[in-house]
Amino acid sequence: MANITSRKSVMTLYSSPTCIYSHRARMVLAEKSVAVEIRYVNPNDPPEDFLELNPYGNLPTMVDRDLVLYNSRIIMEYLDERFPHPPLHPMDPVSRARSRVIMYRIENDWYSLLEEIESGGEKKAVKTRKMLRESLVSAASIFEAKEFFMGDEFSLIDCAVVPLLWRLPSLGIDLPKQAGAIREYASRMFERQSFQESLSEQENDLADHPLRLSA
Repeated sequence: MANITSRKSVMTLYSSPTCIYSHRARMVLAEKSVAVEIRYVNPNDPPEDFLELNPYGNLPTMVDRDLVLYNSRIIMEYLDERFPHPPLHPMDPVSRARSRVIMYRIENDWYSLLEEIESGGEKKAVKTRKMLRESLVSAASIFEAKEFFMGDEFSLIDCAVVPLLWRLPSLGIDLPKQAGAIREYASRMFERQSFQESLSEQENDLADHPLRLSA
């Protein structure tokens, strides 16, 4: 299987090898089969050339000729407009606005809890793990309703959800039997070629993944 970093590059993505925001941008690149050079950056010790491009020092950062983009959602939407096939965002304004609201809720409701687990102490993490687990389980019917997350086609929303599900075991979160629809969705998405190509070496260490199993 070809890795997205092995293709002749016309773009550069500065990426953390582990953060979910970088991962979802890499997933869009892989889904679009974009020729890109991935430069993995230690966020605690970023190289000087990276800081010259991005004064905020946040990841991911994408360079396309003279254009430098900092925010992962901006990068994802730019890639979808720059490389329109396959489309990952609705075409009409109302559906596009709804998609953006869903993305916001995923970040606000789920990503924020993930970040608390990763950065907080163990005592706080126990409570936060429970909150994230319960929030995901409460959304099980959404995963069951469609082949993809809230849609009939793979979209930017899936690019945000799937990296989160991939990280659950490493966060110490297991899903109960009543979350079978989430596990089935995750198993399908993990087998997707674009997802496999999007994984860094560190992320790929989760290859024997419990969520691959159906409930």
